[in-house]
Amino acid sequence: MYSFSPKLKSTSIILLVVGLVLFGIGFFMNKGLSTEQIEHMMEAVHASGHDAPTHSSEMVGPQDHAAHLEHATMQVHNQPLASLHFVAVFFFGVSCAVLFFYCIQHAAHAGWPIIITRVMEAIASYIPYGGAILVIMMILNITHNGHLFHWMDPELTNPESAHFDVILFEKKRFLNIPFYAIRTIIYVVGASFFAWKLKAQSKKVDDTKSKVEYQMLYRWAVGYIAFFGFASAAWAWDWLMSIDPHWYSTMYIWYSMVSCLSSGIAVIILLSVYLKKNGFLPQFNDNHLHDLGVFLFATSMLWTYTWFAQFMLYWYANVPEEVNYFFGRFQHYGTTFLPMLIINFLLPLLVLVSSSIKRNYKVVTTMAVVVILGHLLDYFNMVMPGTVGPFWNTPEVFLLILGAVLFVAGLFMFTVLSALSKLKLIPTGNPYLHESEIYEYPF
Repeated sequence: MYSFSPKLKSTSIILLVVGLVLFGIGFFMNKGLSTEQIEHMMEAVHASGHDAPTHSSEMVGPQDHAAHLEHATMQVHNQPLASLHFVAVFFFGVSCAVLFFYCIQHAAHAGWPIIITRVMEAIASYIPYGGAILVIMMILNITHNGHLFHWMDPELTNPESAHFDVILFEKKRFLNIPFYAIRTIIYVVGASFFAWKLKAQSKKVDDTKSKVEYQMLYRWAVGYIAFFGFASAAWAWDWLMSIDPHWYSTMYIWYSMVSCLSSGIAVIILLSVYLKKNGFLPQFNDNHLHDLGVFLFATSMLWTYTWFAQFMLYWYANVPEEVNYFFGRFQHYGTTFLPMLIINFLLPLLVLVSSSIKRNYKVVTTMAVVVILGHLLDYFNMVMPGTVGPFWNTPEVFLLILGAVLFVAGLFMFTVLSALSKLKLIPTGNPYLHESEIYEYPF
């Protein structure tokens, strides 16, 4: 049985509190910016020669100075909510992707990962808490206290308005506030239900050691795979891609999901190795680590494939509505957009390609941390250009992002380790447990 140490508990609470304080400081710094200061920021961006739009809304409606200032003001005041949004969506996606990975193993009747079953269940315990943050943010957006989603402005779908956007008018049947709110509730409640049900069923298998109950666990796992397949695609559209509603990509749902899946496997590695090194999970060995390293390497390569395929096809076509998505990022996010390929592709390729290196605890855990940070940067690049535009390289944004990351990471750490301390680490009722204990990778 794992015991949540007072030291780690204090660390997670300190992260929560420090994150809130830093976010609060950044929030008040942001709200203290005057119209004159925002105008100077806007003029500085234009004077630099980097005037590529980062969002389709900049190409619709009036194009005079007043309209540009109004748009810049909205982008600047989006900074707090945008900073929290990309972190919240990322961690929620990671926990849901871990549950997906867990269900794939059960659906495949895989024996090797049974030792880390409780690790994956504990990570999935964050889902309702991360979902609650997203529901609160959804409420802020639909009540127009937040402006991350351009399409929520009723002026844009009013044919009589000077800001009328015919593309958004055509997409109104899907991109409308009531349907968006309903979908968000479905994602959060559905994922939370499956996290609870799968944990409860897994415990029932332990208590009864019944193959009938194990069969029910298999069926619920298949059910979640189907749910996640549809929901992860739809929340990628809703929470990420609809930030720039003129642009769309058929690769985007895979691209955003694999980013979370790779990070989720990295989290499993870190937690499993932590338990192993502290004597709580001695059954975990370098064979299990090797297979997790294989999945970390494979998902990193899959993420690279989806990123490059998406970018190459759009850049080659050179359609203004489409290529603008990338061109604005090249101009305004040059230090974060392409360099993330080094972290998310080049380092995993060079370090993890060797089979023997995947058995090295220090190397694999280091790469797990690198992958998590790299994909967090990936989500930053998904959200920030379309919400705050070029106004991201400021002290208040640094404080907001650092505060949001520390707060959500602290909440994630506290939730996961608290859940783990209430679980029996070894799933003794699982019929494949012995196979996992004696598992040995043959090469």
